[in-house]
Amino acid sequence: MLKVRRPGIRPLVEADLHLLARLADIVESEAPDLRRYHLREVVREFTLSLRRELDFAAECRNAERIASHFADHPEIVIPAIHWSWSGERLNVQDYVEGIPGRDLAAVDAAGLDRKLLARRGAAAVLKMMLEDGLFHADPHQGNVFYLSENRIAFIDFGMIGRLSETRRHEVAVMLYGLVTGDSESVADVLLEWREGEEAADPDRLRRDIDNFVDQYKGVPLKRLDLAAMLSDLMTLLREHGLSLPPELSLLVKAFITLEGMGRQLDPDFDIAAEAEPLLRQVLVAHRTPAAMARRGWRSLGSAFDLLASLPQDLGSLLRAGRRGKLQIQVDVLSLKHAVDQLDRAISRMTIGIVTAALIIGTAIVMTVVRDPTLGGLRTLGLLGFIGAVGGGLWVLLSIWRSRRR
Repeated sequence: MLKVRRPGIRPLVEADLHLLARLADIVESEAPDLRRYHLREVVREFTLSLRRELDFAAECRNAERIASHFADHPEIVIPAIHWSWSGERLNVQDYVEGIPGRDLAAVDAAGLDRKLLARRGAAAVLKMMLEDGLFHADPHQGNVFYLSENRIAFIDFGMIGRLSETRRHEVAVMLYGLVTGDSESVADVLLEWREGEEAADPDRLRRDIDNFVDQYKGVPLKRLDLAAMLSDLMTLLREHGLSLPPELSLLVKAFITLEGMGRQLDPDFDIAAEAEPLLRQVLVAHRTPAAMARRGWRSLGSAFDLLASLPQDLGSLLRAGRRGKLQIQVDVLSLKHAVDQLDRAISRMTIGIVTAALIIGTAIVMTVVRDPTLGGLRTLGLLGFIGAVGGGLWVLLSIWRSRRR
């Protein structure tokens, strides 16, 4: 299998990415209400992902890493890389002779078990997400081949998602809460993902999440549409002015794509039932003594590093204070809003005073006999009245805009 990067494509992509980044800057600067969507971070994640897709050497490394995770799973095939010919612009892998994922008629003709293929594909992608932390972010039918003995081959590892151990545990807690109807766990995770954002009403958010999850309690796993639940949950977050961390956008996308592919193979495909055992396994593994000891040791090391750097940080702080360079910034949003309102009011009042002065001054100028005329009107008086009208219109426009905000 040979994959060649189109000549001259990188400058075009970089130009488009630059425009996207600039657009995100403009939107976040000019539309404060949209800042909660972290457009800069979303564009940054997309940029990194697309640049990795253009680097075929990185794609080859991703394929080898994922292949190592499935070394003990003969039902999953990742084509081997031929590094002698592969590089940044060329990807050479073993040829996969199988049935393309879109050709379901050929799957039936070959006598393959579509239900088993759906379960194995879902189990593989869920393992990448929840166990390995390195997952295929675009598992659509074009990147999948079905082989003899109901094996599955994955190709094209340019778009890859990465999740830290902490994120994987949080995702497992949230998904398991959705599957089992534990709304409290779902709410805790979503509130943890705010990343500095504050919901307008956290109590109302918890009630809405509780009502959302409660409607699925008692529903058999077979009737749960987990991908649709995730989409509805993201909509609920947006209604409360919150958004997911940017790195989770690829996970949601992959999850929805995965379920769609499974349903095409098997209309009765139940991704919730497939996910539940693995979710439970991930949660149990998170609480094993070895895992807890590893996290405790890591936290202890961070605490010692903090204590070790404390004298140096305090010294820097004191030296900055002695030099008069110590600055303390307090950002009070309500006070800033009041100051902005006061500033606008003062500006309008100033223009109003200037306008009144123009009217009075113009009335005086109109009495001056020597003033030259323009169409029968005194020139200076006419200019004064035009300036007064302009100032008055500016004040009215400013008040109208303030009321619209």
